[in-house]
Amino acid sequence: MLLDTYGRVATDLRVSLTDRCNLRCTYCMPAEGLNWLPKPELLTDDEIVRLVSIAVTELGVTEVRFTGGEPLLRPGLVAIVERCAALTPRPQISLTTNGIGLGRTATALREAGLDRVNVSLDTLRPDVFQTMTRRKRHQDVLDGLAAARAAGLTPVKVNAVLMPGLNDDEAPDLLAWALENRYELRFIEQMPLDAQHGWKREGMVTAGDILASLRTRFALTPENEDERGSAPAERWLVDGGPERVGVIASVTRPFCRACDRTRLTADGQVRTCLFAREETDLRAALRSGAPDAEVAERWRRAMWGKKAGSGLDDPSFLQPQRPMSAIGG
Repeated sequence: MLLDTYGRVATDLRVSLTDRCNLRCTYCMPAEGLNWLPKPELLTDDEIVRLVSIAVTELGVTEVRFTGGEPLLRPGLVAIVERCAALTPRPQISLTTNGIGLGRTATALREAGLDRVNVSLDTLRPDVFQTMTRRKRHQDVLDGLAAARAAGLTPVKVNAVLMPGLNDDEAPDLLAWALENRYELRFIEQMPLDAQHGWKREGMVTAGDILASLRTRFALTPENEDERGSAPAERWLVDGGPERVGVIASVTRPFCRACDRTRLTADGQVRTCLFAREETDLRAALRSGAPDAEVAERWRRAMWGKKAGSGLDDPSFLQPQRPMSAIGG
């Protein structure tokens, strides 16, 4: 198992398939994009499947989430999903995506064994979407969401980040829309993972702000804490339920004590936390011919050193050198 010194066991693996993205979200990367990882540095499809297999068969991982960058840009995605779904024991497999391209791939991904998707959508207004992402692709995301629902990739979860002066007034509208379309909405506090290192704590829309805005239109009842488990989202019943809305308050209400995640970057580095400044290289072990047992032991040692928390509350906190697109959300 992947145990740390605080007694936490990692069973949820997040795998970044690429650092590339077809949007340029203002809270993630600059307008000109980034210097993408050279292809030889990326894990191959076989290396990804091998690492997932080691995690599932030797290290106790039960859930696998493919992320990016934008994972739909990975040419071999459907085959990777299919091979991972064939593992024994079979992990639960999900995908975090911006939704562009999901309209044409949702059915194939479902048939390959994908269980569900999380789709990022921060606004219902096409003009605001263009401002926030620097691309005119709003309708593509809506079409992708509908395709995911039709393909049975449920529950379809929608992730939204609210930014001051752009979409911070949209929380109630987003929730009403999500309820109407049978999507599960999650608001995520903006995190210090932007490539520009321009994040400012005093400028973010907090979980408290989001909940206050939602309560102008909806009655919110806290979900039983026992139902949350290690999930990052605090959830509330909307108007008595059964529908729910979640808030992932990584900055103001960190959930590190219950974290069960381990992360692989697109170039094969283990990260113990989104905000970690250290990594453990598994790609080098794979390419040097290390057997599975040795790779698994390196992974165990990396997770054993996981820190108690993200450090966001520490005045000396420093953002990771690598942006979210390289780390995988």
